[in-house]
Amino acid sequence: MLTAITGINWGDEGKGRMVDLLCRDYDIVARYQGGDNAGHTVKNECGKFVLNLVPSGILHPSIVCVMGGGMVIDPEHLEKEIADLREQGVKITPDNLKISDRATITMPFHVEQDGLEEARLAKTGAQFGSTKRGIAYTYGDKYMGDLVHMDAGVRKRLETLVESKNLTMVNIYNQKPVNVDDMWNWCKHFQEVFGAYICDVGQYLADADDAGKKIMFEAQLGALRDIDYGIYPYTTSSNTIGAYAPIGAGIPGRKLNKSIGIMKAYSSCVGDGPFTTELAMTEEEKHLLREAGHEYGAATGRPRRVGPFDVVASRYGVQCQGCDELALTLFDVLDYMEEVPVVAQYKLADGTVTDRFPTGKTLDDAQPVVVKLPGWHCDITS
Repeated sequence: MLTAITGINWGDEGKGRMVDLLCRDYDIVARYQGGDNAGHTVKNECGKFVLNLVPSGILHPSIVCVMGGGMVIDPEHLEKEIADLREQGVKITPDNLKISDRATITMPFHVEQDGLEEARLAKTGAQFGSTKRGIAYTYGDKYMGDLVHMDAGVRKRLETLVESKNLTMVNIYNQKPVNVDDMWNWCKHFQEVFGAYICDVGQYLADADDAGKKIMFEAQLGALRDIDYGIYPYTTSSNTIGAYAPIGAGIPGRKLNKSIGIMKAYSSCVGDGPFTTELAMTEEEKHLLREAGHEYGAATGRPRRVGPFDVVASRYGVQCQGCDELALTLFDVLDYMEEVPVVAQYKLADGTVTDRFPTGKTLDDAQPVVVKLPGWHCDITS
């Protein structure tokens, strides 16, 4: 049984919480893409947990969590995240956390380059709203750091990558060159930290599937941030759609049995790019919604952009994710509203009204067509 939990919109839909609720009936939870550039906040009977890299299933002792080959992993961040979870009483060992030997390592210079490039673009207002976690540059280099076999071949690959990276760091950003010995020692340190966790997760997942185990795939971000089907270029650097889940997790020959899409009763996103629904509210209305929903990024702490529920964007997201089921979250955030606005259609620059989610310049110029529904005037959580 292979099930994907995916985001319908721009991310921040509450996927981590839904994984925490639904994974109790599963044996394995696997992350299949992304890095520490987004986070899942989970509140349950054990407390509040913020997870950037570790799958949300880690909060359940009976579940094995897998970090798939489609992920990019910053070992420094992962080390701290695991330490923080252990301080909260979460048990993490190589028995319940397995890291793919095909996952890609985020090196320190990837993080540095991300910040430098975003600063350069910001001078002309061309920035993308990067989280500055080095994700795009890791995927761009696709450096396979073999922390299990630190041999001459790995050293040679590292030397080649650093030599290439220094052409950029020195000649474009006027920074000191990256020292290959420092990077080698950095890798050796994390070999000691994570060597026991790294394994062939593809074979592990295939064997589990063959044995009838139930596997849940956990996505990061939403359909509209997918690098191929999202609002490019304001996307993440990986495929967030459910169809990629078996591929990114490590079992590309297997097919999903179920896709569960998560959306919430209003819209939010972090980062730049077209976000038509926010045009449907005044600044004061957006402030009230942001505070009611505590809409601040789990990974960055940045205030999220917010707006009403967007039917046009959500319909497109459902199509991208191939959903069999939907979970709609956070209705209670709207308790305070006398009327609940909903973006039902988009009005395009030529005056036409559409139900379809546009792309490119057409999306940039789109205006929301708003329908207002009566509020419920009560605390629905009581």
